[in-house]
Amino acid sequence: MSELLTLYSYWRSSAAYRVRIALNLKQVKYAQKAVHLLNQGGEQRLPEFREVNPQGLIPVLVDGERVIRQSLAIIEYLDDTIPEHPLLPTAARDRARVRALALLIACDVHPLNNLRVLQYLENQLHIDSARREAWVRHWIHEGLHAFEQMVTDHPSTSTYCEGEVPGMADCCLIPQMYNARRFHMDIAQYPTLQRIEAACLALPEFQQAAPEQQEDAPR
Repeated sequence: MSELLTLYSYWRSSAAYRVRIALNLKQVKYAQKAVHLLNQGGEQRLPEFREVNPQGLIPVLVDGERVIRQSLAIIEYLDDTIPEHPLLPTAARDRARVRALALLIACDVHPLNNLRVLQYLENQLHIDSARREAWVRHWIHEGLHAFEQMVTDHPSTSTYCEGEVPGMADCCLIPQMYNARRFHMDIAQYPTLQRIEAACLALPEFQQAAPEQQEDAPR
């Protein structure tokens, strides 16, 4: 691993947010390169960024000559290359549980309220903003309701999603809770998630990764 990693990020991207949390939890120094998803029709569509990621998506982590794409792949790469402060538990069954929780957010919820999906609903299907927000709230609730059921009263759930140390599942949950509030959802219906969120947000690693703390955030 190189001495300084570079993270292609955007302040309000929940996928980049989860990687920032992971980098902080791993206590890794990194530089950020902002990719503004709205400027110039989206800097992620510019040819120079497409050379970094042909998908035109963030986050992207650059480690020397290595380019790692997709947030969960980045998080697992960090865990594989930096043994300190693990983000996944040791036991196979516990690792599977954490991965399932993380994938619930990263694969089943987040893609359906991603910027490019909302832009397609607006620009190609001509769906108005009220119906787009209803779409977002529906899919976030589907995911968070299931997440709540999966962690409530589970023997592995403690202060965090898995035990007494925050990990990959928490990295995914907190940005999605942020998005839920952004779309004016009633968070009170997820009491266990609220409790876990409060424990996470008390930690500087989560605070420093928050969207409003990023240099490219509007001031």
